[in-house]
Amino acid sequence: MRIVFAIWMFLLIVGCKPNQYDPSLPPKGFANNITLKIAYTLGAIEPTLTKVAIPETIQEYKDLVYKTIDSTSLKLDIYRPKALKKDAPLIIFIHGGAWEKGKKSNVLHYLVSYAKKGYVTATIQYRLSGVTKYPAQILDVADAVQWLKQHAKEYNINVNKVAIAGGSAGAHLAMQYAYAHSSNTVDSNGIPTNVQAVINIYGPSDLTTEIAKKEKRVHRLFGKTYGEAPEMYKSASPILYVNKNSPPTISFHGTLDELVPYGQSKKLHETLKSYGVPTYYHELKGWPHAMDLSAKVFSYIQYHTDIFLEKHLKL
Repeated sequence: MRIVFAIWMFLLIVGCKPNQYDPSLPPKGFANNITLKIAYTLGAIEPTLTKVAIPETIQEYKDLVYKTIDSTSLKLDIYRPKALKKDAPLIIFIHGGAWEKGKKSNVLHYLVSYAKKGYVTATIQYRLSGVTKYPAQILDVADAVQWLKQHAKEYNINVNKVAIAGGSAGAHLAMQYAYAHSSNTVDSNGIPTNVQAVINIYGPSDLTTEIAKKEKRVHRLFGKTYGEAPEMYKSASPILYVNKNSPPTISFHGTLDELVPYGQSKKLHETLKSYGVPTYYHELKGWPHAMDLSAKVFSYIQYHTDIFLEKHLKL
């Protein structure tokens, strides 16, 4: 009887074969996290292939040191087509992990995919909250962006066509950098500090919400509670930096996200829109945090990100 029930649930949840899917359409989600867990247990969710080989057509530059601080060398990786002869747009992917875990190679599948499409891609290492507290993380991101732009000629990077992307905590840092550097300022070398596009994949944009105030991982990021340092929480909230010069943004968020409520991206979308900033919000019903570990969701995110980049960061 249990086997019959399991099979019935499997067929009910899967609905169709994994490959019979239009990536332009939101993949069918789940009624709640219980049915989601059942689907996962039964193998009904086709996983995203995250461990990918570097194709022969792609050049990899691994563990380039962009900064040394406190005797620690921080590194980044770059991927670009070997046949690339002229400058191309750069997409910087920042890994997630609640600011306290994760590594730059976690986003390799994104890096390789977009390098194959003709972009230069990069992923960066940043100091985690167990090593040092905020704002070290965003300072590392800023230094990495600056390094990439300063070495643009070596890697065929167009410094006027840069997108910054991330998932979860990585998306928070991507948004924080992008919105805090919205003005057309240049660094000491005359290189523009702003970016031209943001890809936000279920990232927290406001750390002053009641949920964020109580979140232990946020406490560990700052080393203080909201009651002890409210201004620090505000200064680390990307949504509070949004202005009319903020770069176009695309956001993806699942309605079953229990870690970062989807209202975060929805409110960000509304705020960007109020300033007249091009913004695209994709609310995926019945999907949780880290939803792009589903192959269907990953395909959906790429499909719509491709359209977004073609419009705002044309190759």
